Amino acid sequence: MDSVITAAARALASGDPLGALGRVSLRDDPPALALRGIAMARLGDFERARALLKQAARAFGSSEPVAAARCVVAEAEIALVSRDLARNDNTLQAARNTLENRGDFANAAHARHIEANRLVLSGQLDMAEKLLSEIDAQNFPPLLQAAHELAIAGIATRRLDTITARATLAKAMQIASHMNVPMMMAEVEKAQRILDTPAARLIQNGQERPILLDEVAQLPTPETLIIDACRYIVRQDDTIIALASRPVLFSLLRMLASAWPGDVSRDDLVKTAFHAREADESHRARLRVEIGRIRAKIRKFATIHATRDGFVLLPRNKAHIIAVLAPPVEGNHGPLLALLADGEAWSSSALALTLGCSQRTIQRALDDLASLGKVQFYGKGRARRWMTPPFPGFTTSLLLPGPLPGT
Repeated sequence: MDSVITAAARALASGDPLGALGRVSLRDDPPALALRGIAMARLGDFERARALLKQAARAFGSSEPVAAARCVVAEAEIALVSRDLARNDNTLQAARNTLENRGDFANAAHARHIEANRLVLSGQLDMAEKLLSEIDAQNFPPLLQAAHELAIAGIATRRLDTITARATLAKAMQIASHMNVPMMMAEVEKAQRILDTPAARLIQNGQERPILLDEVAQLPTPETLIIDACRYIVRQDDTIIALASRPVLFSLLRMLASAWPGDVSRDDLVKTAFHAREADESHRARLRVEIGRIRAKIRKFATIHATRDGFVLLPRNKAHIIAVLAPPVEGNHGPLLALLADGEAWSSSALALTLGCSQRTIQRALDDLASLGKVQFYGKGRARRWMTPPFPGFTTSLLLPGPLPGT
């Protein structure tokens, strides 16, 4: 490696992409192309960065498989940062295998971190955890150890294990501060802010308040019946009843739980759950049927009594309480807005993959939100990315429907 390439690499490692570009911007040899690509990525021009890295990988070719594999890993990292989750993982896995077989264990571990973070974003926490468990980070450079701690913290946060998340983030910050790398410090601070920002709303005794992830993690107790409107479940301690496939039942149950210990009128229940303008006799008959189905579902925890005007939800044990855990953003496009509110730029394909919808459905929703001025985009065609400013005071994407804590 010549001295200019070495100097550019050191500039990149110290967080100076402009300094690196200044040294290699006029060179088109493969190492310079790779460094230019990484520098452009650090400056936010992802499309140009990916083009340069692809060009570098082709130039390295089969004669320099390790260098070509490193370019593939760098390109995959850009795809992750730009939320291009529809990318084929086989290429990244092949590059990781090449790096491991050729003894470049540090970059192979970095590839694992990218794969794990991508799996976390798509809700596949078990697979992400398995990938990370195969890394022995103790023997790696300090910054890679910090990245490893960040990846573990990401999984712990999604599992609502805030103790582990805070501990690993503290380790990552300690390493980043010792190495004095501002980019890593900023990344860790961003993850720490998530834990200190309200992640949901708790509705109890007719009152509503935002709560942090720590309190969400502590909610499941033997004395509290939780109607979880983030995951569409009913939960008391470790017992869970899934109602994601029964939207009418869940809607009725949520209304009753929100009003607890008061009752809800039949007209209000019919209008909200059945979307009827006025409640007629057929609606009331259907309401009685649906209430009967809810009683059967939750008979272990609670019961529903008829009152003069409507129905009231009551816990089996009078000492128990009922609470509703609600997402910070409600409405038809709430989950979409919640994902976009992380401040990152998402592709429509990545949003579709994460929410389990078709890309066409997501595109129609994005067009609706754009017409209302709630989201904005840049780029054209496949390079188009969508984003929105974060909702003040909410960490909105943490409790989207996904794997439950402890599962």
